[in-house]
Amino acid sequence: MRKFGFLGLGAMAIIALAGPASAAGDADAGRAAFAKCGICHQVGPDAQIVVGPPLTGVVGRKAASYPGFTYSPGMKKLGDEGYVWTPENIDAFIADPKKLLPASPMSLAFQGVPDAAERANIIAYLQTLSN
Repeated sequence: MRKFGFLGLGAMAIIALAGPASAAGDADAGRAAFAKCGICHQVGPDAQIVVGPPLTGVVGRKAASYPGFTYSPGMKKLGDEGYVWTPENIDAFIADPKKLLPASPMSLAFQGVPDAAERANIIAYLQTLSN
């Protein structure tokens, strides 16, 4: 059996804290944080297109694929390229929409969510609304 010194255990603890478990997010906190998204996006079984498409089922969905919504050219291009809204891609987009789509309506109107924990919470909430 291998023994770890103090430094080894400390390094293991840091790695464990930085891993996926810490990025899991809190869906209940995400529901409250989603209020800033809810200005333009609805969720739930009766969600309608408002300014943006409904985000029910967005996790795992191909970009620009919600039926009946008119997407920006940049978002359509992402969808045509097969871009999928994985948790990692959602995180990057809501952190800084302008980085992914500089001229899209969302990136012009929404500055992003700078706090990583808040983004993780929003994504955890969206995951409860996806298959």
